[in-house]
Amino acid sequence: MTVSPMDSLNNSLIALQLIVILRLTGYRHNNNSRQSGVRRSEAADEDSKFIMRIIISAVLIFVFWLLLSGHSEPLIVSLGILSTLLTVYLSHRMKVIDSESFPLKQIPRLLRFYVFLAKEIVIANIDVIKRILKPGKSISPKVIELPTKQTTDLAKVIYANSITLTPGTVTLDITAKQLKVHALSEEAAEDLLTERMAKAIPDEKGERSS
Repeated sequence: MTVSPMDSLNNSLIALQLIVILRLTGYRHNNNSRQSGVRRSEAADEDSKFIMRIIISAVLIFVFWLLLSGHSEPLIVSLGILSTLLTVYLSHRMKVIDSESFPLKQIPRLLRFYVFLAKEIVIANIDVIKRILKPGKSISPKVIELPTKQTTDLAKVIYANSITLTPGTVTLDITAKQLKVHALSEEAAEDLLTERMAKAIPDEKGERSS
């Protein structure tokens, strides 16, 4: 039976994908095996979480690539899978994959927060337009500091980015305990100080920030 060049290329890509997967899992296993004083059950749990995090990252990247490419040919899809695995592998080696996971049970609360944020963006847009077009609307810019009561880095980043996405407010700096924010008006600053937005952000264990 003759094997076409296309079949040979696809087989080679599959082999490369298996090598990358084995390298990813083996690399983590070897690192865990060198850690002294860690029980095997804990190491196995860490390995399981790491592999799940890798799989989720790879799936999301590939789906995003597939949506952007618009191709469904076997060769192109195989190259997309290979590039996805290579990206995840290099990201892991460069230590840019966050070790902090995102619980799936937070997704419904996160979606509700996005609805809340969309409403806030519309309201803030209208307020900024009124302040620009109406001379009677005062613009009193000021810089305030907001405490970050969120327990995870992800929640803090979502909070900081949400402030920046809302017209009239910009996050200038973020630390472990507070955000420095520039507000266009006194009213915008006072609204942030009420922590209404901060309390709407899902935090650790699927709960909202308190």
